[in-house]
Amino acid sequence: MKYFELKCVAYIKQNIQLNDSFDILSSYINFSLTKDESLKKLHEENSFKNYCFGNFYPIEKDKIYKAGKTYEFIIRSLDEEFIYKLQKYLRENINNSHLQVLQATKKEVKQFFISELYTVTPTITTVKDENNKSIFWTVPKDGDILKLQEQLQKNLLKKYENFYNEKLEPTQNFIQLLEIKNQKPQSIYFTKKSDEKQIKVRLFGNKFKIIPNEDEVSQKLAFVALGCGLGEKQSYGGGFVLGKGMR
Repeated sequence: MKYFELKCVAYIKQNIQLNDSFDILSSYINFSLTKDESLKKLHEENSFKNYCFGNFYPIEKDKIYKAGKTYEFIIRSLDEEFIYKLQKYLRENINNSHLQVLQATKKEVKQFFISELYTVTPTITTVKDENNKSIFWTVPKDGDILKLQEQLQKNLLKKYENFYNEKLEPTQNFIQLLEIKNQKPQSIYFTKKSDEKQIKVRLFGNKFKIIPNEDEVSQKLAFVALGCGLGEKQSYGGGFVLGKGMR
């Protein structure tokens, strides 16, 4: 198993508020995807995208990314061809009013033993409440950690099966220990059009420290989380994780 990564350097053309940054990055990436027919199809399909991205860094103390400065962000995917094409189209997207990608450096990462995962963007997870209605999993709204872990595992299994076209047979949940790092739910904002109006949507999520189990299936799922995100809404910036372990 491998994942592929683009480390991007972006020049900021106008100040960007932290709350707007996910939406701006998502739109920039999506526009770049439309420049290739196969990537455009992936963007338009209601299916797993097999990529994830992190926010701009470093974060400014006043939570405003400054015009005239450069920041880095990372895009990852299990799909090498996706990364290869995106590397080109990101730099060609020169008319965006918010930013310009100056450099996108490709890196290949082979599977390694993962001892810890840390989410650096909110992990979005939907579950069913007592009325069978879909809600975002948060401690105030649900609080069932086992249900959360089960949903995270189901999502990763689907991503693995979708990309590798084979099923895994786990004997246990891939999570040995999960620690919630936020005191209140974390948010990702994005805008969508409805009846010619711009509506701001708020996604609720959490940041975790996860210690995966050591068995083969658990390690594969942990690696998928690194390669294409943990939880849902990766195309909006959800569930980008960093990993520690032995390479």
